[in-house]
Amino acid sequence: MSILQELNALLSPLLPVETGIFSGVAPNEYLVLTPMTDEYALFGDNTPLIDVSEVRISLFSEGNYINRKNQITAALLGAAFTITDRRYIGYENDSGYYHYAIDVAKEYETEEI
Repeated sequence: MSILQELNALLSPLLPVETGIFSGVAPNEYLVLTPMTDEYALFGDNTPLIDVSEVRISLFSEGNYINRKNQITAALLGAAFTITDRRYIGYENDSGYYHYAIDVAKEYETEEI
């Protein structure tokens, strides 16, 4: 399973989730997943053994986002994701949404090539 598959399964019961950009008419709260990095973090005999994937989860909300941020954080920690950053990005005047980002990482054993 990939990090995007895991995040979709974990977060879609909480809010609508899409990858890259939200298509269609956006609800008053939603999540966008943006893949950031994939790196081989551990090697053995010049062969990668561990692949670390990172994704930015962008929470967009027309109202107070704090309770939702806490709910998402608890779900992520409960599912063994590493939270590498959480930050308020800003209020988007053109859309009317508050934007909050949570960056997560998870490691996976590499599949044999």
